[in-house]
Amino acid sequence: MKTLAIIISYNFMPWIDRCLPSLLASTEPVDILVIDNGSFDGTVAIIKEHYPQVRLITNGRNLGFGAANNIGMQMALDEDYDGVLLINQDAWLEADALQQLIKVSKQHPEYGIISPKHLTGDGSKLDPGFAAYVDSLQFINAALWYIPIVVIKQVGMFAPLFYHYGEDKDYVNRLHYHGYQIGYVPTAIGYHDRAERAYSRERWLRTEYVYHLSEYANVNYSYFKAFTLGVLAPVKKALLSIGKGKWRNCTDYLVMSIRLLLHTNEVCKTRKQAIL
Repeated sequence: MKTLAIIISYNFMPWIDRCLPSLLASTEPVDILVIDNGSFDGTVAIIKEHYPQVRLITNGRNLGFGAANNIGMQMALDEDYDGVLLINQDAWLEADALQQLIKVSKQHPEYGIISPKHLTGDGSKLDPGFAAYVDSLQFINAALWYIPIVVIKQVGMFAPLFYHYGEDKDYVNRLHYHGYQIGYVPTAIGYHDRAERAYSRERWLRTEYVYHLSEYANVNYSYFKAFTLGVLAPVKKALLSIGKGKWRNCTDYLVMSIRLLLHTNEVCKTRKQAIL
């Protein structure tokens, strides 16, 4: 099997000596591609000096998660790879993890995305983001995804509608539309060393916006249902906020609904491309 590991880097230094060596030590041969989104911490120099076997593309600016990964996916398509491993810069794998993912993928082609078990960086527990979805198996975040190339040919790459956050949710929605499942291999172990993020209003609003944008673009819904869950649902939340005396929330939800409405042309284009 010919596999391309794609890492999108942005100030990669805290994890570079865990992520890259884990791939180099893989029992399943894998080519490594780092696509740098404008790091300013010495990432590029370290890769050139200490990891010459790693292919490196420097964007000079932050293209976002989806657009940068699309560069690597297109390379995998052009160069006849059998599959890609999307791995976050703050993630790494046990040596036999990729081999297990590929084995299960070959045995079960109905799974369009196969992931290892995601542990925290210290290995003490499940990564919270992974734990939130693992029981339903309707979604696994894209920190560690193996995708066969035949799936990419059918489902496509990440939608330009999503700059950073929401790309993976939209991709899984499209995956389900095309009849694929998403799953994980419990005996394959990966680590995701992301810090717990403090609650902030900005983060909450961004999460709400991305959620409703992904609902609006969800090709598994009729357009009427998608419009209701994407654009009209924030209006309902605004009205409910009035009843609770939360006037700031009301304003924010109304602005959110207008923003989503203004993206209608892009959303329709994304939905149309997903079914081609």
